[in-house]
Amino acid sequence: MSTPESVDVVVIGAGQAGLSAAYHLHRRGFVPLGTTEGATAARTFVVLDANDAPGGAWQHRWRSLTMSTVNGIYDLPGMPKPELDPASPSVDVIPPYFAAFEERFALAVRRPVQVRAVRREDDDPHGRLLVETAASADSSGADSSGTDSPAAGFRARAVVNATGTWTKPFWPAYPGRERFAGRQLHVADYVSADEFRGQRVVVVGAGISAIQLLEEISRVAETVWMTRREPEWVEDDFDTAARVEAIKGVEERVRQGLPPGSVISVTGMHWTPWARAAEARGVLVRQPMFRRIEEHGVVLADDSFLPVDAILWATGFRAALDHLAPLGIRLPGGGIRIDGTRAADEPRVHLIGYGPSASTVGANRAGRAAVMAILADLDAAVPVSHR
Repeated sequence: MSTPESVDVVVIGAGQAGLSAAYHLHRRGFVPLGTTEGATAARTFVVLDANDAPGGAWQHRWRSLTMSTVNGIYDLPGMPKPELDPASPSVDVIPPYFAAFEERFALAVRRPVQVRAVRREDDDPHGRLLVETAASADSSGADSSGTDSPAAGFRARAVVNATGTWTKPFWPAYPGRERFAGRQLHVADYVSADEFRGQRVVVVGAGISAIQLLEEISRVAETVWMTRREPEWVEDDFDTAARVEAIKGVEERVRQGLPPGSVISVTGMHWTPWARAAEARGVLVRQPMFRRIEEHGVVLADDSFLPVDAILWATGFRAALDHLAPLGIRLPGGGIRIDGTRAADEPRVHLIGYGPSASTVGANRAGRAAVMAILADLDAAVPVSHR
């Protein structure tokens, strides 16, 4: 195994949050590791992305998720979105926008690179962090090994974690789930309502995606909407004020080291155009969660049996943080204590796109805040005469 490459900052993830951090590093004089500039630069960074192509999680979304229905996409810093057709599928719009952003600012994202672990190099709290990767990639972003063989990775002075949630869909444990002979899928696996034409589909969940897909699937199939608790509907639109309130609630949770929780858990269910459409057609009828799953259906709360062809779990995602396990910063409840963007129990690690910065506008702001904090740390560690 080769020697790890030394770098000042490793950014893990190239979605909105990761690209924001990379932009602010670039703007403040950091240059990509392995480039001509990086060979002589005082400070370097590298962006690692597990995807094969630019676009973050957006390249995996279903085609019916158009720009008119996505829940607020904020411009990347320094490069406004082009004028968009609201009817365009987000999967056709956002990935090219991200790709153009990477090219414009010459961010030299390395992909596909899977980060296996982040650990401390030694006991020095001001020392380096080791970022271990599952594949080696060259500075152009191409996989140079052609295999998934272990690579030495990187020795970093700071790590910006921007891995999001898309790779960690949450599947609740329910009795009999493994016995079901029909189809079970998570929102992360959803492609098109046409796959369910003529079937009976149970949609589980009370979030934005659950209602969007309930409305869509109900146009071609019989749908049954189930949630654990009765949704609390809020008449106000999910406007800027509502988003700010949601961020405040989540921010308090992560400050205490609790898992971030969902926006819905903080704000309640806001009426969206697709919720209104579903209500108008009589399909927005919530039923209590089923008791158990059987081979060909589900047993309802009243012990009656409902035959079912498919179950769509719109049950959200969890933060993709498994690679941070060696640092021991996750609390028993699953959360990480956050101070600003820092992990309070490992200040060299910054988490963005996590908790209060999970929104696209929040990710941009957090990217800048993380870079400013890192810059202050690095400046403090270098004598003035050597800056």
